[in-house]
Amino acid sequence: MNALASAPMLEARALTRHYRLPGGRFAKRNVVRALDGVSFTLHAGRTLAVVGESGSGKSTLARQVTMIEMPTSGELLLDGRDVARATPAERRALRPQVQMVFQNPYASLNPRRTVGALLEEPLAIQRRGSRTERRDAALAMLAKVGLRAEHYSRYPHMFSGGQRQRIAVARALMLNPRLVVADEPISALDVSTQAQVLNLLADLQQAFGVAYLFIAHNLQVVRLIADDVIVMHHGEAVEQGPKDAIFDDPRHPYTKSLLASTPSIHRRRRNTPS
Repeated sequence: MNALASAPMLEARALTRHYRLPGGRFAKRNVVRALDGVSFTLHAGRTLAVVGESGSGKSTLARQVTMIEMPTSGELLLDGRDVARATPAERRALRPQVQMVFQNPYASLNPRRTVGALLEEPLAIQRRGSRTERRDAALAMLAKVGLRAEHYSRYPHMFSGGQRQRIAVARALMLNPRLVVADEPISALDVSTQAQVLNLLADLQQAFGVAYLFIAHNLQVVRLIADDVIVMHHGEAVEQGPKDAIFDDPRHPYTKSLLASTPSIHRRRRNTPS
């Protein structure tokens, strides 16, 4: 019983994703190692932040976890089931358990569909509930993300950026997933709205018990929301561990350089007037 309770909800073991580029006689050498032997665990109800510069492998990792792409090698276990070796039918059954929130909420929401239709669509695709039950579920989810029933019949362009991201979060939660992959979900928002969305994500995590794989480059945001952190560099996980250990006692030179590039994290206390 204890062993089951402590088992990770998501586990990557030496996860690798290579892309072969076209090119003549030297084609065998034209391989991009987007992910190179990445391993980590994520438990239910926790947030694992993935940080690193552009090109570090963060988005590639997100595509593996959401099953948009399959790894070149390694294992990706969701509740103990290897997604990489699952049959197409098994992956279709697993996909509702992993949902995604994208960086740009306007681009990720069909502008020709009402909010109600957008929220009900995942349920309709999975053939869950009657029309009335799907409508009721959509209205209930709107309330949970801080929107009103009157918003149900409106279109995405009628909302602010923060409200659109609330709609995107609501849509991701409609199937009651075990895991939400949040790919830079607040970077397109202003600072005050960022704080509101972060608070919303924390509240929803507590309410639903969902785990977050939170991809970010803003280390201040990571320190606020993460339980654990994995630092990516050139496709490798160069450092990982509890948030406080990463921020207060970084070991890898690349982690130290990332923290140094965000001076407010380490220098705020030093620069505070006495």
